[in-house]
Amino acid sequence: MSTPASSVSIESDSPLPTRDRLIAAMLNALRRKGYHGVGLNELLTEASAPKGVLYHHFPGGKSELAIAAIQTVVSQIAAGLQKLLKRHADPADALQAWMVSAQKLLAGSGFEQGCPLASIALESTPDDAAIRAALADGFGSIRTHLADALQTAGIAPARSANLAALIVSAYEGALLQARVAGQVHAMQNTTEALVDLIRLSLPPQP
Repeated sequence: MSTPASSVSIESDSPLPTRDRLIAAMLNALRRKGYHGVGLNELLTEASAPKGVLYHHFPGGKSELAIAAIQTVVSQIAAGLQKLLKRHADPADALQAWMVSAQKLLAGSGFEQGCPLASIALESTPDDAAIRAALADGFGSIRTHLADALQTAGIAPARSANLAALIVSAYEGALLQARVAGQVHAMQNTTEALVDLIRLSLPPQP
């Protein structure tokens, strides 16, 4: 998933610690090229870090770095959602703002930067057990945040969980379609449908 409300950038007036630069480099790579599309040397060059430092912070090498990147982007998404939910009392409005921001982020990158979670999920194999576990936990955490917000708005727990799963699935599918098409129509249509569905699911206002 994109993280319009929060992101890690390597470029800064005050340089990030080496560990954070490595994570940022991995996140950038996942958005643009995917896990198998980038090599260690490229990651180290982007992070301005020697190889020995990589293994100091991530003894498991590239896969452990990828797991740290997954956990980082999930935390960013959760923080971004919380900010939007505080700003918008209606969860449908918060969802719309979130997806519109993602559309702008994708279009602003020239439709090059996709979702880092989706890219590594599609590339993973049964041998990538730790990466898949981190992804499963991450997607589960995002669904929980969404479900909690819907439940707080008055939607029944079971329906909130179902809607949260649908939102994540639709978001990822729409983002993928928009990226390959080079235009945001799929995301716009998906946003409109999800917002309508959330509003229909909310209890009547007194």
